[in-house]
Amino acid sequence: MPCLNEAETLPRCIAKAQRFLQAHGISGEVIVADNGSEDASPRLAAELGARVVVVAERGYGNALRGGIAAARGRFVVMGDADDSYDFAALGAFIEKLRAGADLVQGCRLPAGGGIIAPEAMPPSHRWVGNPLFSALARRMFRVPVNDIYCGLRGFRRELIPTLGLRCEGMEFATEMLIRASLRGARIEEVPITLHRDGRTAHPPHLRTFRDGWRTLRFFLICSPRWLFVYPGLLLLALGALGFGVAMPGLTFFGATFDAHTLLFASLAMMVGYQAVLFGWLARTLAAREGFLPETRVLGWLREVISLERGLIVGALVLLGGVGLLLAAVAQWRTAGFGRLDYAHTMRWVIPGVTLTALGFQTVLASFFVAVLGSYRR
Repeated sequence: MPCLNEAETLPRCIAKAQRFLQAHGISGEVIVADNGSEDASPRLAAELGARVVVVAERGYGNALRGGIAAARGRFVVMGDADDSYDFAALGAFIEKLRAGADLVQGCRLPAGGGIIAPEAMPPSHRWVGNPLFSALARRMFRVPVNDIYCGLRGFRRELIPTLGLRCEGMEFATEMLIRASLRGARIEEVPITLHRDGRTAHPPHLRTFRDGWRTLRFFLICSPRWLFVYPGLLLLALGALGFGVAMPGLTFFGATFDAHTLLFASLAMMVGYQAVLFGWLARTLAAREGFLPETRVLGWLREVISLERGLIVGALVLLGGVGLLLAAVAQWRTAGFGRLDYAHTMRWVIPGVTLTALGFQTVLASFFVAVLGSYRR
Protein backbone atom coordinates (compact mmCIF):
# COMPACT_ATOMS: atom_id res chain seq x y z
CA MET A 1 0.00 0.00 0.00
CA PRO A 2 1.63 3.28 -1.07
CA CYS A 3 1.01 5.83 1.65
CA LEU A 4 1.20 9.61 1.93
CA ASN A 5 -0.68 11.00 4.95
CA GLU A 6 -3.36 8.29 5.00
CA ALA A 7 -3.84 7.98 8.79
CA GLU A 8 -7.58 8.42 8.35
CA THR A 9 -8.11 5.32 6.18
CA LEU A 10 -4.93 3.25 6.44
CA PRO A 11 -5.96 1.28 9.57
CA ARG A 12 -9.14 0.04 7.86
CA CYS A 13 -7.20 -1.04 4.79
CA ILE A 14 -4.63 -2.93 6.86
CA ALA A 15 -7.32 -4.65 8.91
CA LYS A 16 -9.15 -5.81 5.77
CA ALA A 17 -5.96 -7.16 4.21
CA GLN A 18 -5.02 -9.04 7.38
CA ARG A 19 -8.53 -10.45 7.64
CA PHE A 20 -8.28 -11.73 4.07
CA LEU A 21 -4.93 -13.44 4.71
CA GLN A 22 -6.24 -15.13 7.86
CA ALA A 23 -9.57 -16.19 6.33
CA HIS A 24 -7.87 -17.86 3.36
CA GLY A 25 -4.91 -19.34 5.23
CA ILE A 26 -2.41 -17.39 3.17
CA SER A 27 1.11 -16.84 4.46
CA GLY A 28 1.63 -13.18 3.73
CA GLU A 29 2.33 -9.72 5.07
CA VAL A 30 1.03 -6.19 4.70
CA ILE A 31 3.61 -3.69 3.49
CA VAL A 32 3.05 0.05 3.79
CA ALA A 33 5.40 2.02 1.51
CA ASP A 34 5.48 5.38 3.26
CA ASN A 35 6.40 8.25 0.96
CA GLY A 36 7.08 11.01 3.46
CA SER A 37 3.91 11.09 5.57
CA GLU A 38 3.75 13.88 8.13
CA ASP A 39 0.81 12.40 10.03
CA ALA A 40 0.60 9.26 12.16
CA SER A 41 0.40 6.84 9.22
CA PRO A 42 3.76 5.08 9.80
CA ARG A 43 3.18 4.68 13.52
CA LEU A 44 -0.37 3.35 13.08
CA ALA A 45 0.77 0.89 10.41
CA ALA A 46 3.53 -0.48 12.64
CA GLU A 47 1.19 -0.77 15.62
CA LEU A 48 -1.28 -2.77 13.49
CA GLY A 49 1.41 -5.27 12.48
CA ALA A 50 2.20 -3.98 8.99
CA ARG A 51 5.78 -3.69 7.80
CA VAL A 52 6.60 -0.07 7.07
CA VAL A 53 9.05 0.63 4.26
CA VAL A 54 10.26 4.22 4.09
CA VAL A 55 10.67 5.47 0.51
CA ALA A 56 12.49 8.80 0.46
CA GLU A 57 12.07 9.53 -3.26
CA ARG A 58 8.74 11.27 -3.65
CA GLY A 59 6.17 10.07 -6.16
CA TYR A 60 3.48 7.42 -6.45
CA GLY A 61 5.67 5.31 -8.72
CA ASN A 62 8.65 5.53 -6.41
CA ALA A 63 6.52 4.48 -3.44
CA LEU A 64 5.18 1.44 -5.30
CA ARG A 65 8.63 0.52 -6.59
CA GLY A 66 10.06 0.65 -3.08
CA GLY A 67 7.25 -1.43 -1.62
CA ILE A 68 7.44 -4.04 -4.35
CA ALA A 69 11.21 -4.32 -3.97
CA ALA A 70 10.76 -4.99 -0.25
CA ALA A 71 8.10 -7.68 -0.77
CA ARG A 72 9.08 -11.27 0.01
CA GLY A 73 6.00 -13.17 -1.16
CA ARG A 74 5.54 -15.11 -4.38
CA PHE A 75 2.59 -12.91 -5.28
CA VAL A 76 2.22 -9.17 -4.67
CA VAL A 77 -1.07 -7.29 -4.50
CA MET A 78 -0.91 -3.50 -4.64
CA GLY A 79 -3.69 -1.05 -3.88
CA ASP A 80 -4.25 2.49 -2.65
CA ALA A 81 -4.72 3.12 1.06
CA ASP A 82 -7.74 5.44 0.69
CA ASP A 83 -10.27 2.67 1.47
CA SER A 84 -11.71 2.77 -2.04
CA TYR A 85 -10.61 -0.84 -2.62
CA ASP A 86 -11.78 -3.78 -0.52
CA PHE A 87 -8.64 -5.65 0.54
CA ALA A 88 -10.83 -8.32 2.13
CA ALA A 89 -12.06 -9.40 -1.31
CA LEU A 90 -8.90 -10.47 -3.15
CA GLY A 91 -9.84 -14.10 -3.76
CA ALA A 92 -10.22 -13.75 -7.54
CA PHE A 93 -6.79 -12.19 -7.84
CA ILE A 94 -5.09 -15.04 -5.99
CA GLU A 95 -7.02 -17.69 -7.91
CA LYS A 96 -5.92 -16.33 -11.28
CA LEU A 97 -2.32 -15.92 -10.15
CA ARG A 98 -2.28 -19.51 -8.92
CA ALA A 99 -3.76 -20.58 -12.25
CA GLY A 100 -0.79 -19.13 -14.12
CA ALA A 101 -1.52 -15.45 -14.75
CA ASP A 102 1.48 -13.14 -14.55
CA LEU A 103 -0.56 -10.02 -13.77
CA VAL A 104 -4.19 -9.67 -12.70
CA GLN A 105 -5.78 -6.27 -13.15
CA GLY A 106 -8.87 -5.10 -11.31
CA CYS A 107 -11.68 -3.49 -13.31
CA ARG A 108 -13.98 -0.89 -11.80
CA LEU A 109 -15.83 -0.01 -15.00
CA PRO A 110 -19.07 -1.72 -16.06
CA ALA A 111 -17.44 -2.61 -19.40
CA GLY A 112 -15.42 -5.22 -17.53
CA GLY A 113 -18.12 -6.17 -15.03
CA GLY A 114 -16.99 -3.75 -12.34
CA ILE A 115 -19.17 -1.65 -10.05
CA ILE A 116 -18.68 2.02 -9.17
CA ALA A 117 -20.41 3.10 -5.99
CA PRO A 118 -22.23 6.46 -6.00
CA GLU A 119 -19.78 9.41 -5.94
CA ALA A 120 -16.81 7.02 -6.03
CA MET A 121 -15.46 8.32 -9.35
CA PRO A 122 -15.80 11.74 -11.02
CA PRO A 123 -17.96 11.66 -14.17
CA SER A 124 -15.07 12.92 -16.32
CA HIS A 125 -12.95 9.94 -15.21
CA ARG A 126 -15.77 7.41 -15.55
CA TRP A 127 -17.12 8.41 -18.95
CA VAL A 128 -14.11 10.05 -20.66
CA GLY A 129 -10.65 9.57 -19.15
CA ASN A 130 -10.64 5.91 -18.15
CA PRO A 131 -12.52 4.54 -21.19
CA LEU A 132 -10.43 6.66 -23.58
CA PHE A 133 -7.02 5.72 -22.19
CA SER A 134 -8.06 2.09 -21.77
CA ALA A 135 -9.14 1.98 -25.42
CA LEU A 136 -5.84 3.57 -26.47
CA ALA A 137 -3.91 1.00 -24.46
CA ARG A 138 -5.81 -1.86 -26.10
CA ARG A 139 -5.28 -0.40 -29.58
CA MET A 140 -1.69 0.77 -29.25
CA PHE A 141 -0.21 -1.92 -26.98
CA ARG A 142 -2.79 -4.74 -26.98
CA VAL A 143 -3.24 -4.51 -23.22
CA PRO A 144 -6.27 -6.79 -22.59
CA VAL A 145 -7.99 -4.66 -19.93
CA ASN A 146 -11.00 -2.35 -19.72
CA ASP A 147 -9.74 -0.18 -16.86
CA ILE A 148 -6.06 0.65 -17.21
CA TYR A 149 -6.14 3.14 -14.34
CA CYS A 150 -7.37 0.73 -11.69
CA GLY A 151 -4.83 0.76 -8.87
CA LEU A 152 -5.76 -2.65 -7.45
CA ARG A 153 -3.83 -5.46 -9.09
CA GLY A 154 -1.81 -8.57 -8.32
CA PHE A 155 1.27 -9.96 -10.03
CA ARG A 156 4.14 -12.39 -9.67
CA ARG A 157 6.98 -10.73 -7.82
CA GLU A 158 9.59 -11.95 -10.30
CA LEU A 159 7.77 -10.22 -13.17
CA ILE A 160 8.57 -6.66 -12.08
CA PRO A 161 12.41 -6.70 -12.36
CA THR A 162 12.08 -7.89 -15.97
CA LEU A 163 9.97 -4.90 -17.03
CA GLY A 164 12.52 -2.13 -16.50
CA LEU A 165 9.97 0.26 -14.98
CA ARG A 166 11.12 3.89 -14.92
CA CYS A 167 8.17 6.18 -14.24
CA GLU A 168 8.06 7.91 -10.87
CA GLY A 169 4.55 9.38 -10.82
CA MET A 170 0.98 8.21 -11.29
CA GLU A 171 1.78 6.75 -14.71
CA PHE A 172 3.89 4.02 -13.05
CA ALA A 173 0.86 1.72 -12.80
CA THR A 174 0.05 2.28 -16.48
CA GLU A 175 3.67 1.67 -17.44
CA MET A 176 3.56 -1.67 -15.64
CA LEU A 177 0.65 -2.88 -17.77
CA ILE A 178 2.10 -1.61 -21.04
CA ARG A 179 5.51 -3.12 -20.51
CA ALA A 180 4.04 -6.41 -19.32
CA SER A 181 1.93 -6.59 -22.46
CA LEU A 182 4.84 -5.69 -24.76
CA ARG A 183 6.88 -8.51 -23.22
CA GLY A 184 4.15 -11.08 -23.70
CA ALA A 185 3.11 -11.51 -20.06
CA ARG A 186 -0.17 -13.27 -19.36
CA ILE A 187 -2.56 -10.51 -18.22
CA GLU A 188 -6.07 -11.16 -16.92
CA GLU A 189 -8.78 -8.95 -15.48
CA VAL A 190 -11.26 -9.37 -12.64
CA PRO A 191 -14.24 -7.12 -11.82
CA ILE A 192 -14.15 -5.25 -8.52
CA THR A 193 -16.22 -2.67 -6.67
CA LEU A 194 -14.88 0.85 -6.29
CA HIS A 195 -16.03 2.48 -3.08
CA ARG A 196 -16.09 6.15 -2.27
CA ASP A 197 -12.76 7.56 -1.11
CA GLY A 198 -12.79 7.36 2.67
CA ARG A 199 -10.55 10.39 3.23
CA THR A 200 -11.92 13.73 4.41
CA ALA A 201 -8.75 15.32 5.78
CA HIS A 202 -7.28 16.05 2.34
CA PRO A 203 -8.30 15.70 -1.34
CA PRO A 204 -7.15 12.82 -3.61
CA HIS A 205 -3.55 12.92 -4.81
CA LEU A 206 -4.66 12.41 -8.42
CA ARG A 207 -4.65 15.52 -10.66
CA THR A 208 -6.90 14.98 -13.66
CA PHE A 209 -5.24 17.01 -16.40
CA ARG A 210 -1.66 16.72 -15.18
CA ASP A 211 -1.79 12.95 -14.77
CA GLY A 212 -3.85 12.52 -17.94
CA TRP A 213 -1.23 14.35 -19.97
CA ARG A 214 1.56 12.36 -18.35
CA THR A 215 -0.23 9.15 -19.33
CA LEU A 216 -0.74 10.29 -22.93
CA ARG A 217 2.88 11.42 -23.13
CA PHE A 218 4.04 8.01 -21.93
CA PHE A 219 1.76 6.25 -24.45
CA LEU A 220 3.33 8.21 -27.30
CA ILE A 221 6.90 7.76 -26.09
CA CYS A 222 6.34 4.00 -25.88
CA SER A 223 4.89 3.81 -29.39
CA PRO A 224 7.07 5.33 -32.15
CA ARG A 225 4.62 3.85 -34.64
CA TRP A 226 1.75 6.03 -33.45
CA LEU A 227 3.92 9.05 -32.67
CA PHE A 228 6.01 9.09 -35.85
CA VAL A 229 5.34 6.34 -38.39
CA TYR A 230 1.57 6.48 -38.88
CA PRO A 231 1.38 10.31 -39.13
CA GLY A 232 4.40 10.20 -41.44
CA LEU A 233 2.82 7.62 -43.73
CA LEU A 234 -0.36 9.70 -43.88
CA LEU A 235 1.63 12.78 -44.91
CA LEU A 236 3.54 10.76 -47.50
CA ALA A 237 0.27 9.53 -48.98
CA LEU A 238 -1.14 13.06 -49.11
CA GLY A 239 2.06 14.33 -50.71
CA ALA A 240 2.00 11.60 -53.35
CA LEU A 241 -1.64 12.42 -54.07
CA GLY A 242 -0.73 16.09 -54.42
CA PHE A 243 2.01 15.32 -56.91
CA GLY A 244 -0.32 13.03 -58.79
CA VAL A 245 -2.91 15.73 -59.44
CA ALA A 246 -0.59 18.76 -59.69
CA MET A 247 2.12 17.49 -62.04
CA PRO A 248 -0.34 17.14 -64.97
CA GLY A 249 -2.32 20.17 -63.76
CA LEU A 250 -5.62 18.36 -63.29
CA THR A 251 -8.87 20.23 -62.62
CA PHE A 252 -11.58 18.94 -60.29
CA PHE A 253 -14.87 20.73 -59.65
CA GLY A 254 -13.50 23.94 -61.14
CA ALA A 255 -10.29 23.89 -59.09
CA THR A 256 -6.99 23.56 -60.96
CA PHE A 257 -4.08 22.02 -59.08
CA ASP A 258 -0.85 23.68 -60.17
CA ALA A 259 2.54 24.76 -58.84
CA HIS A 260 1.23 25.90 -55.48
CA THR A 261 -0.22 22.44 -54.89
CA LEU A 262 3.19 21.00 -55.71
CA LEU A 263 4.71 23.12 -52.93
CA PHE A 264 2.22 21.80 -50.39
CA ALA A 265 2.75 18.24 -51.65
CA SER A 266 6.51 18.64 -51.41
CA LEU A 267 6.23 19.85 -47.82
CA ALA A 268 4.02 16.88 -46.91
CA MET A 269 6.45 14.45 -48.55
CA MET A 270 9.52 15.81 -46.79
CA VAL A 271 7.90 16.14 -43.36
CA GLY A 272 6.20 12.76 -43.67
CA TYR A 273 9.40 10.99 -44.72
CA GLN A 274 11.29 12.64 -41.88
CA ALA A 275 8.63 11.45 -39.42
CA VAL A 276 8.93 7.87 -40.67
CA LEU A 277 12.71 8.03 -40.32
CA PHE A 278 12.32 9.41 -36.79
CA GLY A 279 10.09 6.45 -35.96
CA TRP A 280 12.66 3.99 -37.28
CA LEU A 281 15.52 5.68 -35.42
CA ALA A 282 13.55 6.05 -32.18
CA ARG A 283 12.46 2.40 -32.23
CA THR A 284 16.01 1.25 -32.93
CA LEU A 285 17.38 3.30 -30.04
CA ALA A 286 14.58 2.16 -27.68
CA ALA A 287 15.32 -1.50 -28.43
CA ARG A 288 19.09 -1.00 -28.04
CA GLU A 289 18.62 0.66 -24.64
CA GLY A 290 16.09 -1.93 -23.46
CA PHE A 291 13.32 0.65 -23.19
CA LEU A 292 11.17 -1.33 -25.64
CA PRO A 293 11.51 -5.01 -26.62
CA GLU A 294 13.15 -6.16 -29.81
CA THR A 295 10.75 -7.10 -32.64
CA ARG A 296 11.06 -9.29 -35.72
CA VAL A 297 10.24 -6.33 -37.97
CA LEU A 298 13.05 -4.29 -36.44
CA GLY A 299 15.52 -7.12 -36.91
CA TRP A 300 14.39 -7.57 -40.52
CA LEU A 301 14.84 -3.85 -41.20
CA ARG A 302 18.39 -3.95 -39.85
CA GLU A 303 19.22 -6.84 -42.15
CA VAL A 304 17.58 -5.37 -45.26
CA ILE A 305 18.49 -1.71 -44.78
CA SER A 306 22.22 -1.88 -44.20
CA LEU A 307 24.46 1.19 -44.26
CA GLU A 308 25.68 0.43 -47.75
CA ARG A 309 22.20 -0.17 -49.18
CA GLY A 310 20.88 2.95 -47.53
CA LEU A 311 23.76 4.99 -48.96
CA ILE A 312 23.19 3.61 -52.45
CA VAL A 313 19.44 4.31 -52.39
CA GLY A 314 19.93 7.73 -50.84
CA ALA A 315 22.61 8.67 -53.35
CA LEU A 316 20.48 7.58 -56.31
CA VAL A 317 17.48 9.58 -55.07
CA LEU A 318 19.71 12.59 -54.36
CA LEU A 319 21.27 12.39 -57.83
CA GLY A 320 17.82 12.17 -59.39
CA GLY A 321 16.83 15.35 -57.58
CA VAL A 322 20.02 17.15 -58.59
CA GLY A 323 19.40 16.07 -62.18
CA LEU A 324 15.96 17.70 -62.16
CA LEU A 325 17.40 20.89 -60.66
CA LEU A 326 20.11 21.00 -63.32
CA ALA A 327 17.41 20.58 -65.98
CA ALA A 328 15.62 23.60 -64.50
CA VAL A 329 18.87 25.58 -64.64
CA ALA A 330 19.26 24.54 -68.28
CA GLN A 331 15.78 25.93 -68.99
CA TRP A 332 16.81 29.21 -67.38
CA ARG A 333 19.97 29.28 -69.50
CA THR A 334 17.92 28.67 -72.66
CA ALA A 335 15.78 31.68 -71.70
CA GLY A 336 18.92 33.80 -71.49
CA PHE A 337 18.75 33.76 -67.68
CA GLY A 338 15.65 35.93 -67.95
CA ARG A 339 12.05 35.38 -66.92
CA LEU A 340 10.67 31.85 -66.93
CA ASP A 341 7.30 30.21 -67.23
CA TYR A 342 7.13 29.33 -63.56
CA ALA A 343 4.12 27.03 -63.94
CA HIS A 344 6.34 24.91 -66.22
CA THR A 345 9.72 25.33 -64.49
CA MET A 346 8.41 24.64 -61.02
CA ARG A 347 7.36 21.19 -62.21
CA TRP A 348 11.08 20.48 -62.45
CA VAL A 349 12.30 22.51 -59.48
CA ILE A 350 9.88 21.28 -56.82
CA PRO A 351 10.30 17.54 -57.52
CA GLY A 352 14.05 18.13 -57.75
CA VAL A 353 14.17 19.85 -54.38
CA THR A 354 11.98 17.13 -52.86
CA LEU A 355 14.09 14.25 -54.15
CA THR A 356 17.31 15.96 -53.12
CA ALA A 357 16.05 16.43 -49.59
CA LEU A 358 14.71 12.87 -49.34
CA GLY A 359 17.96 11.40 -50.64
CA PHE A 360 20.05 13.45 -48.23
CA GLN A 361 17.81 12.43 -45.30
CA THR A 362 18.20 8.78 -46.30
CA VAL A 363 22.00 9.08 -46.29
CA LEU A 364 22.00 10.73 -42.85
CA ALA A 365 19.56 8.21 -41.39
CA SER A 366 21.61 5.28 -42.70
CA PHE A 367 24.73 6.61 -41.01
CA PHE A 368 22.83 7.32 -37.79
CA VAL A 369 21.50 3.76 -37.57
CA ALA A 370 25.03 2.50 -38.20
CA VAL A 371 26.27 4.70 -35.34
CA LEU A 372 23.61 3.24 -33.03
CA GLY A 373 24.61 -0.26 -34.01
CA SER A 374 28.29 0.38 -33.33
CA TYR A 375 27.76 1.10 -29.65
CA ARG A 376 27.41 -1.67 -27.09
CA ARG A 377 25.22 -1.47 -24.00
